[in-house]
Amino acid sequence: MHRLATLCLAFLLGGAGSAQQSAATGVTPGEFIVDPPTLINLGFEWLIDGDANRNAKVDVSYRKAGNSAWTTGMPLLRLQGERVTQPNVFALVSPNMFAGSILDLEPDTAYEARFVLSDPDGVSGPAANATKTVTVRTRPEPKPAVGGKTYHVYPVGHTGPKTEPAFTGIMCAYNYYCGAGDTAPGGRPRVKPGDTILVHAGTYAYRYEQYANQTTINATTTFEGTYYLTADGTAEKPIVIKAAGDGEVIIDGRGNFNLFNVKAADYNYFEDITFRNTGIAIWAGTQFIAGSKGLTVKHCKFDQVGMGVFSNYSGSSNFYIADSRFLGRNDPKHLTGWNGAFWEQFNGVEGQAFPPIMASYTAIRLYGPGHVVAHNYVADFHDGIDTEMYGMPDGSHANEGPAYPPREYWDRRPVSIDIYNNYITNAHDNSIEMDGSMHNIRIMRNVLINSASHPMSTQPSAGGPIYWIRNIVYHAPGGSTRMTAGSPGVLFYHNTVTTETSAGSSANSHWRNNLMLGQDTAPAIFSVNTSTSYSSSDYNGFRPNPGAAASFRWIVAPFAPPTPGAAPAAAAAPPGFATLAEYAKATRQDLNSITLDYDVFVKVPKLDRDPKNVQRLYDFKDLDFQLRPGSAAIDRGVALANVNDRFAGKAPDLGALEAGQPVPNYGPRH
Repeated sequence: MHRLATLCLAFLLGGAGSAQQSAATGVTPGEFIVDPPTLINLGFEWLIDGDANRNAKVDVSYRKAGNSAWTTGMPLLRLQGERVTQPNVFALVSPNMFAGSILDLEPDTAYEARFVLSDPDGVSGPAANATKTVTVRTRPEPKPAVGGKTYHVYPVGHTGPKTEPAFTGIMCAYNYYCGAGDTAPGGRPRVKPGDTILVHAGTYAYRYEQYANQTTINATTTFEGTYYLTADGTAEKPIVIKAAGDGEVIIDGRGNFNLFNVKAADYNYFEDITFRNTGIAIWAGTQFIAGSKGLTVKHCKFDQVGMGVFSNYSGSSNFYIADSRFLGRNDPKHLTGWNGAFWEQFNGVEGQAFPPIMASYTAIRLYGPGHVVAHNYVADFHDGIDTEMYGMPDGSHANEGPAYPPREYWDRRPVSIDIYNNYITNAHDNSIEMDGSMHNIRIMRNVLINSASHPMSTQPSAGGPIYWIRNIVYHAPGGSTRMTAGSPGVLFYHNTVTTETSAGSSANSHWRNNLMLGQDTAPAIFSVNTSTSYSSSDYNGFRPNPGAAASFRWIVAPFAPPTPGAAPAAAAAPPGFATLAEYAKATRQDLNSITLDYDVFVKVPKLDRDPKNVQRLYDFKDLDFQLRPGSAAIDRGVALANVNDRFAGKAPDLGALEAGQPVPNYGPRH
């Protein structure tokens, strides 16, 4: 039986003070919103009026539909007027609301979720309005439908037997007509919802630079070599393009700009395909113009590509990208950053150039709601997995307002996005970059290794909550975290971070149960700049850098609107604290946190920024981040409902891995 008294997370996140004052201290419930469900998580938002003193809370419980017992969930996060400001790009103000998620559910399962709003100053209106109970079903994993037609595709030069109906080239099966030369656009889709194209083993590579009406030379588009897919499937009946199972299927772009364009094709599905030698392998959307919904990519390989899957269209939604490998074209032998004097010293060393050539940009880059990116392997890109920074969400405007999108635009917001169990290595910049993302963003159980600059990035987030839960960071010589322009609502729970953390510009952000051990990238192990007095940190484990004059900083600087035309004020040297005890006493943060060292792990060597070693690329299989029995990180955390319910000792352990629990699977599951 757990002996630790569970510290109420709502109290930890509530605090005193307010970014925006209101006349009413009591609370009035408003509209309740269910975000698009994903496979294992559900997100919710609850608008309110009042509660100027920020002491209202929303308690959460849930159960499978039909069960009698309720399980306690995380309380919703309180948002109220936090600001995101970047000249001409962001001028966003968070609504007066609550938002939050229920995590780690079962796919394709109905759940009842109950939300109880309370406030010591009173809840206005009928008592029934203070409780919301909804039934929501998680999404199933996409799969081919039963009963559709099947078309077989073979490569040019195939001489063996064929299963009918048989075609030479994917577009010849997808459309009624395929060709090259001027006739290439003449085909219209043959495939219907539920149909499957089985692609047989071989390499599909066309000479798109030649003008010819022969499909043996080119069965894509003239000059581009792009497969334009324009037929719509449905969530239950996607249009499937998958390997037939008789050997590897390679679609080779031969260096073209874009291999597959699916901007006009909803619910298309790729499985067991290798995409090779192209700029953008699957282009699924363009900002303000067009984009697809329901794209599925499973068990695929992206080899020598500039970008794997890309859509920055706000109407793109509910992608599922899983169990795939993304291999970029950047230097696979050296870790290097894209800017800064530190990395310039490697210019010319072993053939390196500085700034490095960005042969590959981002493996997966998305915008819009409901996306799931899980169990992928990503290597040798500038960034690993990103949301598009985008700027102000649709319906709002940085210069002309409004400061938050009106209700009719909410289906285009980047909310309810899951990034979990991915393995990302060798990034010039950020392993995961959730810039511009808004509410109920869940980044969980990822390995972020060999990241030159800030593997955990929200520059900026646009509301929150943005959950970083149980991620492991190793070899990040530029520091762990990038937060700019106010970045509100970012929550760091149970992460293991072996480098310094600096939250440069944040609001309403909270740290619990993390391990933070230095790599000598900066003197301070933990430095926070926040515009809200209710940001908080506690129950963490720190390894300060020996001899640092200032190991901890916690600076509260309330938001002040810039004066038009005025030069920015020179920043004063921030105060710092040499020890955890001094910092905790002065700030009242991290009162229950501890100091420790690398000996808490089974096998994790300490790193530094020594130029002799800093470009080395490490392999996660050579490390062991499990906690040693009896180490200082055991039983030192705080109970967080729906995050660490299964802890076995007196209290949860610190960091990403609970002692005695299986290590998660990072990367593809096959």
